[in-house]
Amino acid sequence: MIARTVVYDAGMLVALLRDSSAARLLHHGLRAAPHRPVVIGPVLAQAWRPDPKTLQSFSQYLKDCTVPQTRESASPMRGVSGVPAGCVACARTFTLDSYKRAGAMLAEARLPTKKRPDVIDALVVIAAALHGPAQILTSDPGDIGAYTATLDHADIVVEPI
Repeated sequence: MIARTVVYDAGMLVALLRDSSAARLLHHGLRAAPHRPVVIGPVLAQAWRPDPKTLQSFSQYLKDCTVPQTRESASPMRGVSGVPAGCVACARTFTLDSYKRAGAMLAEARLPTKKRPDVIDALVVIAAALHGPAQILTSDPGDIGAYTATLDHADIVVEPI
């Protein structure tokens, strides 16, 4: 069995905030994984709302996740200290080439009908590819799958929630 790094999209965060039992079960099951679930900054910004209920829920769930390249975030690897806590992909996450690739993905992806290109979804897929093998938990498997299909050798599993 391959150990995959899990990456959340905004749909997974929203499902957690709405107290979805499936999302909650998946999230709690990841507490034993060596690498914390990855929530990239743009996904957090997309789902964040400054109301008390959201703040409480986010603090509960984010303590189990890592937001790469942020000082306040939990270490990516459980039980490891130092060197951005042992994950090279979390330490470097996005480069200029990553953003260029995201733009190319927007042009190449064969999105489901009536869907518009979404740069944050493309960045989620890039973060997963950098962590490969990876698994993306999403409420939009069609969109995420379309962006994943633009990468030739990415080892990414898309899991609907």
